[in-house]
Amino acid sequence: MKLVGDGYAGGFSCGLTMHGSRTMERFALKEGNEEFEEGKTVYEDEEGLVLSLTKKRDGEALRVKTSVANNSGKRVNLEMLTSFALGSVPADRIHRLQTFWSAEGKLRTESVKDLHLEPSWNRCGLRIEKFGNNGSMPVRKYFPFLALEDSATGEFIGIQLYLASTWQMEIICKEDDSLTVTGGLGDRDFGQWMKTLEAGESFDAPEAVIAKGRSLYEVCDALVKAQHPAISDVDSGMGIMFNEYCTTWGNPSFENVKKIADKLEGKGIKFLVIDSGWYGADAWWECVGDWKVNEERFPGGMKPIADYIRSKGMIPGLWYEMESLASGSVHYNEAEHLIRKDGVPLTIGGRRFWDLEDPWVIDYLSEKVIALLKEAGFGYLKVDYNDTLGMGCDGAESMGEALRRKVAASQRFFEKIRNAIPGIVIENCSSGGHRLEPSMMQLCSQASFSDAHEIKSIPLIAANMHRVIKPEQSQIWAVLRAKDSRERIEYSLIATLFGRMCLSGDIYDLSDEQWAAVEEGMEFYRMAADIIQKGKTILHRYEETGYNEPKGQQLLIREWNGKYLAILHRFADSVKWEPEIPAGGRVIAEFGSGSGDFSAKSWVYEA
Repeated sequence: MKLVGDGYAGGFSCGLTMHGSRTMERFALKEGNEEFEEGKTVYEDEEGLVLSLTKKRDGEALRVKTSVANNSGKRVNLEMLTSFALGSVPADRIHRLQTFWSAEGKLRTESVKDLHLEPSWNRCGLRIEKFGNNGSMPVRKYFPFLALEDSATGEFIGIQLYLASTWQMEIICKEDDSLTVTGGLGDRDFGQWMKTLEAGESFDAPEAVIAKGRSLYEVCDALVKAQHPAISDVDSGMGIMFNEYCTTWGNPSFENVKKIADKLEGKGIKFLVIDSGWYGADAWWECVGDWKVNEERFPGGMKPIADYIRSKGMIPGLWYEMESLASGSVHYNEAEHLIRKDGVPLTIGGRRFWDLEDPWVIDYLSEKVIALLKEAGFGYLKVDYNDTLGMGCDGAESMGEALRRKVAASQRFFEKIRNAIPGIVIENCSSGGHRLEPSMMQLCSQASFSDAHEIKSIPLIAANMHRVIKPEQSQIWAVLRAKDSRERIEYSLIATLFGRMCLSGDIYDLSDEQWAAVEEGMEFYRMAADIIQKGKTILHRYEETGYNEPKGQQLLIREWNGKYLAILHRFADSVKWEPEIPAGGRVIAEFGSGSGDFSAKSWVYEA
């Protein structure tokens, strides 16, 4: 923790880190210990400021939560408070997950020497690697994730932050070859965050989860299994969905959605989701925020089409971007209800944002979102979010704290939706994967793994997600085209085995032979569903140099209860890898050929 007015650490570190400030020198350990074990650790200073760390086991992981209570009788101003701090960590390799739009979660591994984190010759200068994200898209450039490896012992430590606004992590070296690792809210230097605590007030830092293991996938599995999302009961069976976006390209109507529903009837599809374009005028992207049904497309509103989808045996879903407004919205200039920065509405690429701390906005969205979903009978909600608030906004003692509060208010509205419509399935989408962090994932049943809909690197991106989210939540699209060969259909469908199968595309133009391949893939998915949902990833082997033109091949194996799911994708210049099935094992089912470049094959087998 760092308080305003206290001295910084020195060692040429001011502006790079607030770690090691004079603030912590005044604290003494009053309760517990500083070991990596369950319990509570409490520090206190002579004036009554109390810093406590609660540590609780969750499977193979440790949940940690930091709180500060101001019992000093006077106001204090924080400018840094970490969620966790690990000292004397032996490590020589650092693993991060780098991410950009439609290229989420690429593993970036660097040595401590590459990062220049060796101690200086006389141990007086700090060496620091500080990284994170500013804004309301917490998965942008990096996931809030870090793993450290000690290759001498084979030990790994992995960390995930539960934070949907600005976050940071720091790796610090000073006195020896071990590292200090901290993380949490973006501090005053990094995220313009300050927090005032009046006498008697307290504040909780966002939660962090930490795990140890003997491999990267072992710690990732422990971290992911410590996530406890609010998956709807109706969504617990790994049902297949269809989203019409890559069929109508933003032009849904009663007639074309009806045509889709007729085609899908009896094919075992659980959800049929109507994506963007059901509202406003023809330029629907300019009408975000009004949520007025386009009755030329949907005469009589959305209830007739929702009822029709249900009559065909599927649960209807609807897309919203409920936290944003576009320039064509009638509310676009109502500054009193919008998030502001420097006194004016914060505008990002033509988007503005509702202030969900404003009761008027909550009432408005309750009518436009919750009431419409309930009255029309939708059981699935896709929540998109297509830009970021950036560094911060007005509304609190600092821009960073105001940003944290606005994002927390958005999360409370997710909870309001779930409470108002029990059992609703909520999909977390933010231009694909920009909000794939645990505090958002725990509010939802599913998430868009990416906006990568038809590109060659979908299998690479989808496999990356195993390190950070539950595969049962990771919705992966297979966009089917009338021109697709059987190998291309297999390539797309087998990619969905990394998570949840979502279909889209030219379904009413597919030939009988193409549909036979699709239905064979769907049947294989259902057979593998328990392994996807409950299993553990035990192998991920790949050779690739880029995502736009991937080369080599990828093999991933997931195990559950003595059964294995192996997923092979071949890219350019590939060779055929196959799983090594032990003697006495047997293949239960296969799908795909894996016969050449840009083909795929999958196996379910038992040892």
